Amino acid sequence: MLYAIISEDTANSLEKRKIARPAHLERLQILHDSGRLVLAGPHPAVDNENPGDAGFTGSLVVAEFNSLQDAQAWAAADPYILAGVYAQVIVKPFKKVLP
Repeated sequence: MLYAIISEDTANSLEKRKIARPAHLERLQILHDSGRLVLAGPHPAVDNENPGDAGFTGSLVVAEFNSLQDAQAWAAADPYILAGVYAQVIVKPFKKVLP
């Protein structure tokens, strides 16, 4: 089943993001390579794809996992959590309707 992993950043998280980003992307690449990643990306803090120093307010990952518990465990091990980037992470089942 698909799960949405919705994360909110701590205040002033940009520098922490930069440091943890390679490890974060490596885990996402593993999901992608296994055909389980539907989409992933950050929420810019301003209305611009490249927010510069404004940074990001969180992230969204939609991926396939065997269970809610597996999705939660994967999310809990994210390098962004370990680096203090995320203040809150919500994991919910997701039903893709379109496209």
